[in-house]
Amino acid sequence: MSSPGSPPLEVGFEGVVKRYGPVTALHDIDLRIGAGQFVVLLGPSGSGKSTLIRSLAGVERIDAGRLTLNGQAVADARRHLPPERRNLAMVFQDYALWPHLTALGNVCYALRRLRIGTADARGRAHEVLERVGLAGHADRYPHELSGGEQQRVALARAVVARPGLLLFDEPLSNLDADLRERLRVEISTLTRETGATAVYITHDQSEAFALADQIGVLEAGRLVQFGPPEDIYHRPANRFVARFTGLAGEMPGVVTRVSGDEVGITVSGCEVRGRHHGRLHQGDPVRVAIRPAAVRIGQPAPSAPGLTATVVDVAYRGRGYDHVVRCGDHMLTGIFDDRRHPRGARVVLDLAPSGCVAYPEDTDVPQTRNSREVTAVRIPA
Repeated sequence: MSSPGSPPLEVGFEGVVKRYGPVTALHDIDLRIGAGQFVVLLGPSGSGKSTLIRSLAGVERIDAGRLTLNGQAVADARRHLPPERRNLAMVFQDYALWPHLTALGNVCYALRRLRIGTADARGRAHEVLERVGLAGHADRYPHELSGGEQQRVALARAVVARPGLLLFDEPLSNLDADLRERLRVEISTLTRETGATAVYITHDQSEAFALADQIGVLEAGRLVQFGPPEDIYHRPANRFVARFTGLAGEMPGVVTRVSGDEVGITVSGCEVRGRHHGRLHQGDPVRVAIRPAAVRIGQPAPSAPGLTATVVDVAYRGRGYDHVVRCGDHMLTGIFDDRRHPRGARVVLDLAPSGCVAYPEDTDVPQTRNSREVTAVRIPA
């Protein structure tokens, strides 16, 4: 980009509520996004992430609370600043290109409100099209471009005016896997080159972890956790967050002892121990959420029995093999090993502490402070 753009915007949600008739799509959203951060909002369909980003864009009017950009209110229960006055641009899932304009015309269109000369506008548009690899396609119309090329035009159109805030509404969901990965890298690098604050929504956990400085997880219109990707993965606030960000599976257990900040748990006949932060007592039922990367496969050894399992399925993945294993009545999926363990083989599982979290069995939404990091240990013979 040849010249600096607008300073990045700080974004604030203060008790934001959005309703559609009797349905509340956003419940008291409190969120602060620092200037220049790349934030990903992650959640399933119906979680409220599209409503949140459309409210931020000014496409939707909020019913309560306050939305601010750099501390200045742009929306509350009484006022609503229109999208064109919020210094932002948006990249849509369906590209939203003007069909009667060429790639160059679509990008130039974003510069109309800046009232710069035609020659300057075309020069800036050509520069950004070259940056996204479409300099040779400037005169093509959207129907003459592939899906990936259309999304590149949409990205170029978003950044050409150098806004302080970039919004991405699941921009990669319509593309095949290989193209998604290449465009993800382009979005990440180009957005960070502009210096703009970015808010990106997706239901794809791998996309979120790859892109984000901070991740917000939404469930049923509520922001249930916000923090760095590492915290979301290793310290999920509740079982919903753990499940949605990728589990091999869950297994029930019972607390056998509590000592200081440590707890012992019996899981499928194998004792495990880990840290706890209160409110667990001997005899309490828990569920242990297990990340795929936490599981290592070994061969049973009579002198060192552990958590035993049976291989149910195996799939070659190029770099090695993904296994599905059964532990009693419970299945664990996506267990990687560079060796192939045949179907029906008996194996022993080692569980790493960083990928196992135990939650009280009596609630599906415990508070963050109730989460437990759990490490599996073999019972001595």
